[in-house]
Amino acid sequence: MTKLFSPACERNAAPILNVLKPLLTQSKSLLEIGSGTGQHAVYFGAQMPHLIWQCSDRIDYHPSILAWQAETELANVKPPYTLDVATSRWPEQTFDAVFTANTCHIMAWQEVEIMFARVSQLLSQDGMFCIYGPFNYEGRFTSESNQQFDASLRSQADHMGIRDSEKIDSLANQCGLYRKHDYVMPANNRLLVFELK
Repeated sequence: MTKLFSPACERNAAPILNVLKPLLTQSKSLLEIGSGTGQHAVYFGAQMPHLIWQCSDRIDYHPSILAWQAETELANVKPPYTLDVATSRWPEQTFDAVFTANTCHIMAWQEVEIMFARVSQLLSQDGMFCIYGPFNYEGRFTSESNQQFDASLRSQADHMGIRDSEKIDSLANQCGLYRKHDYVMPANNRLLVFELK
């Protein structure tokens, strides 16, 4: 198996945990959309043993996720569900929370729309959708580095780019999700928390 390593995951894991852990004390199950290397899953799973952490991603990421899981042997971190947001069948069970990191600016906007619609169907009542990544506010970048990152994304593919937080809020509201928290995170990122009402 190929165990991939992301320096960004290594850097942001502790700050994200500091926000997530108090929020998820009463949650028993969580779906991670886009588990990537698998680093976040095992780090958060070890720190929150009360929480069943369900990984998911496209099939090509599964070897790395499974390698991290094999190394840590955490009973509460589950093997990855095969999930391509736009084309896959989604899990049929409900979850108390859903978490995704650095996905909204990679997906096409249509995929972001699908993700919100599906998440609203998966969450239990008062469930939370936690989204980590860079966002614009009032149509403006929050830093020069985010502006440069956005340009880099758009040079790779037209559908990529940092999303406006107001558009995210509007999309969430259409799906019955309402923003409960907006946490300022290191490296010009945010952690948005939506609740299903």
